[in-house]
Amino acid sequence: MMKSRSDEEDYWNTNKFQAFTFDDEDDELKESKAAVSSLPQLAADDDDDDMEKVSWSGEPIGSISWSVRETATSRVGASRVPAEPARVNSSYSLGSLFKAGRRNSNVATFVEGSSESSGRTPAPEIRRTKSEKLDFGGDRSPREVVDRMRQGKAVSLEPFRCLRAKMDLLDSAVDAHDGNVVTAVLIFLKKSLSREVLFGELASRRTALMHFVNYLSESGQRQLLLELYRALGRQEDAALLQYKEHLGIAGEKERRDFLNGCLSLQFSPEDRAQVQDQVSLLERQMLIEAEDREAERGGKAEIFHKFPRKASVLHMPLVTTLYYCCFYHYDRPEGSFSAPADIRRSFKISDKQFLKTTLSARAKRKSWSDVDALFTSRSWLGFTRKKSPLSFRKVVDILHRNSAPANVLQDYVSLVEDADARMALAHKHKCHELVINTYRDLKERRLLLAYRAKVEAGSAEERKIDELLNNTQIRWKN
Repeated sequence: MMKSRSDEEDYWNTNKFQAFTFDDEDDELKESKAAVSSLPQLAADDDDDDMEKVSWSGEPIGSISWSVRETATSRVGASRVPAEPARVNSSYSLGSLFKAGRRNSNVATFVEGSSESSGRTPAPEIRRTKSEKLDFGGDRSPREVVDRMRQGKAVSLEPFRCLRAKMDLLDSAVDAHDGNVVTAVLIFLKKSLSREVLFGELASRRTALMHFVNYLSESGQRQLLLELYRALGRQEDAALLQYKEHLGIAGEKERRDFLNGCLSLQFSPEDRAQVQDQVSLLERQMLIEAEDREAERGGKAEIFHKFPRKASVLHMPLVTTLYYCCFYHYDRPEGSFSAPADIRRSFKISDKQFLKTTLSARAKRKSWSDVDALFTSRSWLGFTRKKSPLSFRKVVDILHRNSAPANVLQDYVSLVEDADARMALAHKHKCHELVINTYRDLKERRLLLAYRAKVEAGSAEERKIDELLNNTQIRWKN
């Protein structure tokens, strides 16, 4: 509905608001430049491993899918939604926050219809007098003003006094696909419009809204962002924003109480279950840490003298907590809060993840009998065999990283199904007996003779090769 000029004038108060210029001494320009310069580039995640990697050294550690880590915000959509203002779908999810090791948020430029950003022209570093920088050309159209801003020329946004003119300016900035200009215009609108009016206009402009959300996030204006989410009806986003405050709480009791309070926020059922799991894990970690700290100080546990702890288990991701318990509390009976089997059941850890984490911990402890027991299964007829939800190539890699002896490596190299991969691993890890027996079975005399030069002179392997080469009962291929 068209507004009268007097109504439009209500949106602008010349005594309260100052003109927006690209003057070096202008506070609004400094704020927009600082905001734009702080926007990081989009980061890609190349890690396609389906499981987390763990270590117990106090360094940044991977976590299971719900551990805390912030990922990139969603990519842009259309710059403006026609007709009725529509609720913008949430650009965040709690699953994206529950990752270990935080990443930089992605802001950059939100554009529509084109991915090119090369059209931006940096502002030239030319010193002018203040009178030369100001341009109060009130008859310029929004497109002309935006073009001058992209070219680094000084302009004043004061002539855009009514609401319709301000929105035309914003639409022109978005159509120009220039993030610097969009940021500058949004800062101007934030200062010259009431929050209710600004939020209502942004609701129907998706690209501008997404840019404003990320600007507020990157500039730390949390309260205003929270008000924006609530005004748009994005209750889950508001809940996630409040939830993220727990990252700045150092005390475990205070963090636990804060997370318990977050359960009353308007999360989705899945997200609420993940927050509940995080509370449960933190409470378990508090019990484990209190017991281990007491045992460490009192000298009651020899393992802490043999393998001193390098970091506290508090606030660690789930997989790291499991690794810790597999390393220090592997023999605890199920039902104990530090028993690996109890952690596995309570948090529904997959067989593959549990095996990989346990294998890494026990191999680090050099407990080769425990490693063997992980893969040994007994049939109903009483026969034993080795099987694994992990590929045996990965098993060999983990054992090798933990300096497993040759005989242990050889047992698992021999279980690799692919013949070429098995021989490549046998050569790589110097599993001499496996290589010699394979060449013997293949009747490859030349290959066996060539391999003889690779073993140590006078060794048992060399003697075995000589015996095979001198055996007249073997019918060699060559």
